[in-house]
Amino acid sequence: MSVSIEVAREAGACYGVERALDMAFDAAKAGGDVYTLGPLIHNPVVVSDLEAQGVRVSEGPQVPRDSTLLLRTHGVSPDIERVARETGARVLDATCPFVKKVHKAVERLSAEGYQVIIVGEQGHPEVEGTLGHAPDALVVGSAADLGGASLGRRVGVVVQTTMALATLREVVEALVGRCEEVRVLNTICDATSKRQEAARELAGRADVMVVIGGRNSANTTHLAQICFEACARTHHIETPDELDQAWFADAALVGVTAGASTPHTHIDAVCDAIGRLS
Repeated sequence: MSVSIEVAREAGACYGVERALDMAFDAAKAGGDVYTLGPLIHNPVVVSDLEAQGVRVSEGPQVPRDSTLLLRTHGVSPDIERVARETGARVLDATCPFVKKVHKAVERLSAEGYQVIIVGEQGHPEVEGTLGHAPDALVVGSAADLGGASLGRRVGVVVQTTMALATLREVVEALVGRCEEVRVLNTICDATSKRQEAARELAGRADVMVVIGGRNSANTTHLAQICFEACARTHHIETPDELDQAWFADAALVGVTAGASTPHTHIDAVCDAIGRLS
């Protein structure tokens, strides 16, 4: 039986990731020492590719003077950015423009007197960076995290750009009735929403789904969860070497999708490998 391989209509690297990668590779070509403040994106394969080009990861903002430091796509707090700029390094801001919108949103809500709630993953770099713009904000990963939290009369809600829309809805529904006013700014990235919708549609038709991207990537992990709900034979991989021929036994349609931190060349490589195995 011949196997069809179909890539989701929305999959792979988004604008923010492509922009950051272009900045990193351009900086490497310009010469000199180049660092990223933490992994530039949540894709270990891409981070290794950058290291091969001389772009190293720095775990803190202190880097050698006269080097180049890229702020990661997830953004950083104002305090960390200030320290980075005080080192004398050339600082390039690769923060995703959609993440910048979240920063502005929490600043605006705080200034207007709202108690800020960030719907996101505690400890995620994007959330940590956003907290730097609203230090008193409450971070919740689900409606259950609200628990017995003390809530103000007026609550303003933002959401990590890579969270699932369903999670935001659940949190907002839990807030309604507990607060006098709930103001919601849906800051989920449009690219994230489109990838999730396309993945869900394809997974509903496919016999097998392959999701490509870093296991440390929130948006890729959410994609895998969405696909698994519609297709039990869903597999999350980072490289083509992880593919198993047994996955494709008796499959007529293999669906492929990828997180927003996955270059399209990686998708092509996985599709080629599936074609050889199936």
